[in-house]
Amino acid sequence: MKLFQIEEPDGSPLEPDGPGMAVGIELSPAKGAAVAVAVGGNAELLAGADGATRLALPDLRDAAALATLMLALRERAEKALARPVTHAVVASDALDDAARRALEAAAHVAGIALLRVVAAGTAAALAPGAKAADAPALGAAIQAEQDATGLAR
Repeated sequence: MKLFQIEEPDGSPLEPDGPGMAVGIELSPAKGAAVAVAVGGNAELLAGADGATRLALPDLRDAAALATLMLALRERAEKALARPVTHAVVASDALDDAARRALEAAAHVAGIALLRVVAAGTAAALAPGAKAADAPALGAAIQAEQDATGLAR
């Protein structure tokens, strides 16, 4: 859905100090990890340079591995959006207390402020009509856009 994007020659965002974006992240042991963005309520999964929209999901209790994943998802989003990513809504059904603590630590390392963590089904309900496999990530992006709008006021 990207119509136009300007990047520096190394692929970094044009305005590294511009206002940050909020994205949706899905963490699914069955499907892997995905990052999506919503603009005007229209959400899209972001693909990497290889065209894949999903990355392998590490052990959710391993904060270091999760931080590496979060950094990769942030980098993917920043390259696609040509803007910094500063906030996220995470959708997952696989977070027990230990995994949630690891996620919070990983997000901090990755420079991402967690707006909220929601159940995958709750996020999916925000993206009616989306492919079931993509709905949690897309719904998380829609929630992130709504939450970020509230922060800007």
